[in-house]
Parts: sequence; structure tokens; C-alpha cells
Amino acid sequence: MKLRHLGLIVSALWLLAATGAAASGPHAHKGQSPYAGMEDRAIKALGSDDMDELMNGKGMGLALPAELNGYPGPAHVLELADRLALNDSQRTKTQALFDEMKAGAIKLGQNVIDAETKLDRMFQHGHADKNTLKERTLAAAEAWGRLRAHHLGYHFEMVKILTPEQRDAYNTARGYK
Repeated sequence: MKLRHLGLIVSALWLLAATGAAASGPHAHKGQSPYAGMEDRAIKALGSDDMDELMNGKGMGLALPAELNGYPGPAHVLELADRLALNDSQRTKTQALFDEMKAGAIKLGQNVIDAETKLDRMFQHGHADKNTLKERTLAAAEAWGRLRAHHLGYHFEMVKILTPEQRDAYNTARGYK
């Protein structure tokens, strides 16, 4: 049950972030809804950038609690491999973590897309009712929560590969120190 609550929170935050970005976008004219233009999306809650990131296993900022608290992610560690002076073993382990993370994130991202599609279609086709609304909203929230937990878990694993000095160098390189 706790995962569902986390998923609901993640979904709510994601929606707020998406609509907040839209409010300052090109369609945010006086007297016009910040949502103007979104009605043409295939899935109303997901923009093309969101879809691309979900389909390609990108992090989408879902792991910020780890990233900003000293738990580097494998993608960014690989980008900074030379600067962090990773040895061959660390590079190999980090690449393996990244590949595993990405493969799982692509599958979980598709689950998010599927859940958001079902929620969207329910309204699009006029089949919204209280029970289905709750079921599909919770399914979408759980899909987001699983994706987020997936990304966060790889930040946790990354810490086991790096030395404390490399973690400090990472935080400096990323501008957190």
C-alpha cells in the first residue's frame, strides 16, 4: 500500500511539473489556459519529450533524492568516467549497471505509457466511472512509482562501486559542491 501512496505522490508531482512547465510555455497567453495545445497529444498527460524519455529509459529526474544526496547515477558516472579516474573494473561494473538499468527502465516506462493511455482513453471514450477512475489512477501511480524505485535503486548500487573521493569528485563535477 505504501508503494501506491508513493506512486500517487510521484504522479501528482509529475503532473504539477508538467503543467508548471506548460504555464510558461508558448501557449501561456493572457486569458488562455496553460493547457492549450495539449489537447492534441496522443496521451494528454505525456508530451513528446516525456514519451521519448520513457521509451528510451531516461531518468527524467525521478532519482533526484539520490542524485542530490550524494548517490551518483550510472549514466552520469559514465559521462564523467575520465574525470573520476574510474579503473577498468569500475568502468565495466558501471556500464553493466547502466545497461541493466536502461533495459529495465524501458520496460517500466512502457508500463507507464500503457497505464497513462488507459486512463486517458477512459475519459476520451466517455467511460469514466468512480471505480474505474480509482483503479486506473492507482495503476498509473504504481507504474510511475515502480519506475522511480527502479532508477533510485541503481543510484544506491552505484555508491558501492565508487570510492568516497570519486563521489566527492562527482558531486563537484555535477555542481552540487
